[in-house]
Amino acid sequence: MILIVGLGNPGKKYEKTRHNVGFRVVDELAKQKTREFIIAKPQTFMNNSGKAIKALLNFYKTEPENLWVIHDDIDLPLGKFKISKGRGSAGHKGVESIIKELKTKDFWRIRIGICPKTGKPKQVEKLVLQNFTKEEEKTLKEVIKTVIEKIAGLGRR
Repeated sequence: MILIVGLGNPGKKYEKTRHNVGFRVVDELAKQKTREFIIAKPQTFMNNSGKAIKALLNFYKTEPENLWVIHDDIDLPLGKFKISKGRGSAGHKGVESIIKELKTKDFWRIRIGICPKTGKPKQVEKLVLQNFTKEEEKTLKEVIKTVIEKIAGLGRR
């Protein structure tokens, strides 16, 4: 059983922020009405994601290698994504929390680029809590569509 978790912060205030890309992907995935995956959006804040994910893995009696975490990545340009497994957090607090709680890096990650064309700012914490511009929203919607297609392909394997 594959557990797909989108990372983000709960509440209307954070809904359209860069940090909530994971939530937005799983929201779109949920519209696919697939039964191949369990989809979750932890209602802890980003930096405590590990606690919720550990509870989900325990509840569904599955292992970290069946976990797919979807999250924002400031080191990737907007419009790009990467799929990786077994890597460190690269400073992402939500991923750090997961690694700490699960005591392993042995899970899949879909990292969605959120870095603006102007480049990575000095105050990353400020940027991740900002909304996307209208132009960036168009790019984001396209990458979300591509990621959903990739995930759907995984379910057919």
